[in-house]
Amino acid sequence: MPLPPERVVHPELQPHLAELPPFADPYEDIEATRERFRALLAATPADRSGVSSRRYDVPRPDGSALTVEVYRPAAGAQGDDGGAGAGPGGALPAVLHFHGGGYAIGRALPGQDKTAIELCRALPAVTVAVEYRLAPEHRYPAGVEDCYLALEWTARNAGELGIDPERIAVTGKSAGGGLSAAVSLMARDRGGPAVAYQSMCVPDVDDRVAEQPVPADTDTATPDPRVHSLRTIRLAWQHYLPEGAAADAYASPARATDLSGLPPAYVLVCDLDPLREAGLSYARRLMDAGVQVTVRNVPGAWHGFELYAPDSRPAQEMAAHWTDHLRAALYPAAGQRDQ
Repeated sequence: MPLPPERVVHPELQPHLAELPPFADPYEDIEATRERFRALLAATPADRSGVSSRRYDVPRPDGSALTVEVYRPAAGAQGDDGGAGAGPGGALPAVLHFHGGGYAIGRALPGQDKTAIELCRALPAVTVAVEYRLAPEHRYPAGVEDCYLALEWTARNAGELGIDPERIAVTGKSAGGGLSAAVSLMARDRGGPAVAYQSMCVPDVDDRVAEQPVPADTDTATPDPRVHSLRTIRLAWQHYLPEGAAADAYASPARATDLSGLPPAYVLVCDLDPLREAGLSYARRLMDAGVQVTVRNVPGAWHGFELYAPDSRPAQEMAAHWTDHLRAALYPAAGQRDQ
C-alpha cells in the first residue's frame, strides 16, 4: 500500500533511514535482543548532572519485588522559577515513567533511564522509572499490575519521597504510553491514587491494530519495511497477551467503553506510524468523554525516529512540546503552558 502523497518522510530525516538495521524478529531470541539493547544504552550513557537517584524494592502481593528507580533534582536544580509551584514543604510533582519496547524490552540500565533523568531535570520533578515485568516470560496482566503497584507505592510514600500527592503524572512512549492509559483507567476504576495527567507518546493503546491485514509486498504503509510496522505490532501483541486470551481494557485501553472521569491527557503521534490512527482515535474518544486533551502530530516521522535522529529538528521539537505540556500540567500556577 503506497504512502499518501502528503505523508512523506521529513527531509531532515530521510538520511537516517539508511541507518536502520535489517528487520529481525525480536522474539526469536529475546535475551539476545535485550542484550543488544543494553549494549546500545551502554554506548551512550545518560548525563546525570543535577540529578541523584535511589533504587527501591516494592513488595508485590506474592512476595516478590518490583524495582523502581527514583530520580530527584539535586539541591539548587529546582528550575528557573526558584521552586515556584512547589507543594507544601517544597514538595515536587512526580512523574511515573513506563518505558517502551513492545512490553518485552526497553528497560534502562540501573540509574541510566535517560527519559526519566531528562524529565527530572527539565520539569523539575521527582521521576519514578518502573522496571515492570516483561513479556513473553510475564504476559499480561503482570506488567500493567506492576505499573499500578508503582503508582500506589509512590502515592503512599509521597511524604518520604518529597512528592506532592496531588501532582502525580504518568507517561511513556509506545508500550509505555499504553501502560500510562491503562494505569489511568485502573486508578479511576479501583478508586486508587489520583492521576493528575496522562502523557502518552506514540501510544500502543489498541490491540486491534495488529489484526489489520499485512500487505505482502510492503508490509505496511511505512517509509521503509524496517521501521515499526504492522508486523512488529502483531508480534508484540502475540507475545504480550496470554495465549488464546482476548484483550480487555487494561491490556488495550481503546477497548474501554467509558473514558469519562479520566485525567487530562496529552497524545503525541507520528505521521508514518501504523499506531497513528489508533492514537488519534483514542484522543478523540477522550475528548468526546469530556476529558481535556492536547494532541500533537509529528509530520514526516516514523515510530521511534528520535532514536536514530536525536539531534534533528523534528526530534528536538517533539521533546520540547511533550516536556512543556507536562510541565504546564504539573505547574499550572506558573502559567508555563506553551501553545
